[in-house]
Amino acid sequence: MVRRNDERRAALVDAAIEVLAAEGARGLTFRAVDNEAAVPSGTASNYFANRDDLLTQAGARVYERLQPDEATITRQRLASPDRETYAMLMRELVGRVSSFRTGYLALLELRLEATRRPALRAVLTERVRADVDANVAYHQESGLPGDATAVRLLYLAFNWLIVEQLTLPDVFSEAEREELVYAAVDRIVAP
Repeated sequence: MVRRNDERRAALVDAAIEVLAAEGARGLTFRAVDNEAAVPSGTASNYFANRDDLLTQAGARVYERLQPDEATITRQRLASPDRETYAMLMRELVGRVSSFRTGYLALLELRLEATRRPALRAVLTERVRADVDANVAYHQESGLPGDATAVRLLYLAFNWLIVEQLTLPDVFSEAEREELVYAAVDRIVAP
């Protein structure tokens, strides 16, 4: 039996994310992942049962890497629960997600691929639903203004703002994006 190394598996999944972002789902092959990870040919096929397995694990890894670190969570929990703090949190969220450009682009590729692969669609649906539910729960526990619907509306608005920033970055300047985040919080979140 081939010895499975968690560190190498993570490197292969990270390489898959890079391939998805650069080449799209059609370009995601075991050979392309091996090349991106700079490992011997055939390595990825030893770690993943098939391409669907690789796609699914890449999707999970993107979400894992998008999670804020403990210091960020602690700082957020200690902040005052008002609209200004809410806007700051949303600006940080948009910045954190946007800074992992290849991860978000890979996630967009995975979403498109999920329209053709029911198993991938099921995994992504479960993961996104859990993420939305966790955001709503965090919001309710934090005492921030607004309700679950506001959280969902901001989730939808900021997802598209991030897509715009990553795919057509010159549509809005950085200052305009900052203003849009604040305006969305101001208009969607009830005082």
